[in-house]
Amino acid sequence: MLLHRLQRALRRLPALLILSLMMLVLLQRSVVPVGQVWAAAAIIVREHQFDYVGWTFGALGAKLDAALFGLHPFMDEAARTAYVRAYMADLARAQALDARINAAFSDPASRDPLAATAGLRAERDALRADLQARQTLVESILEGQVSAVLTEQGFGLLGQVLPPVSMRFTQVPNLLVVSPRDEIRFDVSINLDPLPVDQIAALEAEIEGALGVSALIVPLGGIALYPAMILETPSIPWAADVFAHEWLHHYLFAFPLGLAYFSGEGFASETRAINETTASVFGGEMGRLVLARYYPDLVPPEPSPPDPDAPPPPPPAFDFGAEMDRTRRRVDELLAAGQVEEAEAYMEQRRQDFYASGYPIRRLNQAWFAFYGGYQAGSGGTPGAGGADPIGPAVEAIRADSPSLRDWIVTMRGITTRDELLAVRDALAGQSVLQLP
Repeated sequence: MLLHRLQRALRRLPALLILSLMMLVLLQRSVVPVGQVWAAAAIIVREHQFDYVGWTFGALGAKLDAALFGLHPFMDEAARTAYVRAYMADLARAQALDARINAAFSDPASRDPLAATAGLRAERDALRADLQARQTLVESILEGQVSAVLTEQGFGLLGQVLPPVSMRFTQVPNLLVVSPRDEIRFDVSINLDPLPVDQIAALEAEIEGALGVSALIVPLGGIALYPAMILETPSIPWAADVFAHEWLHHYLFAFPLGLAYFSGEGFASETRAINETTASVFGGEMGRLVLARYYPDLVPPEPSPPDPDAPPPPPPAFDFGAEMDRTRRRVDELLAAGQVEEAEAYMEQRRQDFYASGYPIRRLNQAWFAFYGGYQAGSGGTPGAGGADPIGPAVEAIRADSPSLRDWIVTMRGITTRDELLAVRDALAGQSVLQLP
């Protein structure tokens, strides 16, 4: 048995190494566009840049160990599901302990928070050590569950999903996004070590003051290295969604949409929005399928069909998507007219409006729209961030006119520009009209 597992691991190792190295090289290319703005920004944040190489080789070591010595193949499906549930419950408990400890250190009335939290910290540290020992097995179980559903959906080849689903829970880096001030454009992105908010604000101000740009440092939910980096979470639905989302990035890497995205130019163009929006829609749909098979009690309920006799529901007091769409369109108008300072003042006023309505956006600027405008639909989308950009609706329209999830991805994987996307949308819509009785 051990020899068989060793042979299987050694067969996978070259592919793992090749994919990892290619992702490292091309991710560096995608986040390091050659130019004066990137070089200047990189100098400012040089002490905080994330170590991709060290992280990747550490993750590969954990995956090889799981392939050789992991318990996953010896567990039945009920035991695997129970193991994941127990791990996530303990992780939620560890995060709750962290929150209590942080609250004690923030409380002005706490004279000696170190002593007051001694018991909590001991409990937290013991629980964290236990979680660390169990993490790789939980990842293997979730990878297997997502792989099984991908195979059911037609993405398998001789029973194997390519590339293999490979994810690693971790503390995900932050992302520095830089846009020009006179238009919304994703010019620069650099991954940084996780930072406290005071350092984030200071770096943003330094970059904007030195370079005359719009800057934003944002948290990420995952990064499509290989293995992919996944933000630690106690939520099984969120994990299933993001595992599928990041796997699709790996899959698309072999096709025009992925290759164009990971090129220097593609990262800052509409290709990024097409790729990320497709991954968001795919992750939401696949995540629900994984839940339906393995965690059916966690599947969100389907919305009830509207009652034609019922009065229409009252409009929400504050519709985030509609308000953000209105904001983006107005900002685009002001920037197109050359009114940069007016656009920035307007965005700050709108940020305060969002905050007062229960949406605590820390910064709303050109870089915010450059980043979040790339996620225009699906479970990870930001409603309204794309404004008048038709990419999000077009991606969803193509999915609606595709007979299966795989057929949709086969269509999407060859599309790299907005014009191509809209042409495919219109062609599929025309076919649907012709097929109506």
